[in-house]
Amino acid sequence: MSVLSGKGALVTGGARGIGKAIVERLAADGADVVFCYRSSDEAAEQVAKETGAHAVRADVGDEEDLRRLFAEAEARLPGLDILVNNAATAEAQKPIDAITNEDYDRVFAVNTKAVFLAIQWAGRVMRDNGRIINVSSLNTQVPAPTLALYCASKAAIEQFAKVAARELGGRGITVNAVSSGATDTDMLRGANPPEALERTPAMTALGRLGRPDDIAAVVAFLAGPDGRWVTGQNILATGGLLV
Repeated sequence: MSVLSGKGALVTGGARGIGKAIVERLAADGADVVFCYRSSDEAAEQVAKETGAHAVRADVGDEEDLRRLFAEAEARLPGLDILVNNAATAEAQKPIDAITNEDYDRVFAVNTKAVFLAIQWAGRVMRDNGRIINVSSLNTQVPAPTLALYCASKAAIEQFAKVAARELGGRGITVNAVSSGATDTDMLRGANPPEALERTPAMTALGRLGRPDDIAAVVAFLAGPDGRWVTGQNILATGGLLV
């Protein structure tokens, strides 16, 4: 029997990059998976076809969409055992004095408020001994110019994990964050010039960029039975990135 057989999982932002790898891994480990995506219909359909997961088009930054996603997950899954808050935006990479109210509201709606509402919902419906995993970023510890909104919004979800771990621990529910380093995704390549990506492997103890399945493996550990004694942590899945 697969380690996650009989478990139900919701993954936000599961059509591409790290989210796609997480959907693939959880499904391969036996979980029934629902995932959401914002715009990539073709990519989402392909992930669903390959994994047997159920795709829901939803913008997690829209509360109505988010609540519809929760309702569909409850209807489709045998029960909620695993929540992976992966969806994020790296929009509005600007100096602080150029950031607008609209930029601020959008980034925090997707990266922070959606995660808070998802944890709140999971706390009500998740079965005992469940798992909540927030996908964060090394940038919360290594901030850089133009990343104020991204760094701050991701730092908040690390704190949500620490507090929720204490609030939900009595039911055996673990809550953790996983901070990815330089992981080879469209988001990384869109946000960094090629020369920066060429330099990164030399700054990494393992000598390469991360792959989405590297992060998915850490998420799978936390989601599975072997992760039962790890909670309230922020795990740095960076390949030893030295910055």
